[in-house]
Amino acid sequence: MRTAFYISDGTAITAEVFGHALLTLFPAQFEHITIPFVETTDMAQQVKQRINDRYKTTGVKPLIFQTFVDDDLRHIINSSSGICYDFLNTFVEPIQRELGIAPVPKTHRTHSMHEKTYDFRIDAVNFALANDDGANMKNFDQADIILVGVSRSGKTPTSLYLALQYGIKAANYPFVEEDMEALRLPAELMRNKDKLFGLSITAERLSQIRQQRRPDSRYASIRQCTAELNEVEALYRQEQIPFLNSTHLSIEEISAKIIAKTGLKRHKY
Repeated sequence: MRTAFYISDGTAITAEVFGHALLTLFPAQFEHITIPFVETTDMAQQVKQRINDRYKTTGVKPLIFQTFVDDDLRHIINSSSGICYDFLNTFVEPIQRELGIAPVPKTHRTHSMHEKTYDFRIDAVNFALANDDGANMKNFDQADIILVGVSRSGKTPTSLYLALQYGIKAANYPFVEEDMEALRLPAELMRNKDKLFGLSITAERLSQIRQQRRPDSRYASIRQCTAELNEVEALYRQEQIPFLNSTHLSIEEISAKIIAKTGLKRHKY
């Protein structure tokens, strides 16, 4: 198994995201090691030694994905026994030529948040928590988006991710088993119909998830899951509610697709 290091003098999130994205293209297994905030030459030397030790142990050079702003720290890591990929400096020179502006390196700039953006995110997270599972339908008028779907279809984690990552106020409402005999949109949802977005999932995957919560229950049976999903998807089509199937998607992918389909404004920068 090959080792992949994600290293930075900042959070290492950029190195991790880009590195993971590249490695998923290759049918191989990797051990992933993330090392953030390597901010001194002593720390860089320790990380270099760790890379060299891994090479000696495995006999295979580790892959190093790095985003160092500090040149001295970058050179130390580049002198290791790993194969280094420098995401930032690969693009600095061509962008400098295009913009006609010299870069001004500043550690942690890539993940600094303006005060206003921070406030958007905190408010959105508080909103998502207060309006989870239809807890406060009276607040739905204030939502940017309202996720709907059967129980355990991914509404809560998606709402929280939209809030934390993008500052989007996301409420969610579950269609429960008791609703299925005469499934319809409550008045609060009808009033905010333009904000609704549906999540669906395969019956097999939904049953697996529900089994973890209530093993061998009617709630988790394939038959019940299939019936609920059929009813809810019929409602989506009848009411022309956009929806997507989340079965094979990560929370990040679900969120990105929702934003792309709805045109929601992101408060990310």
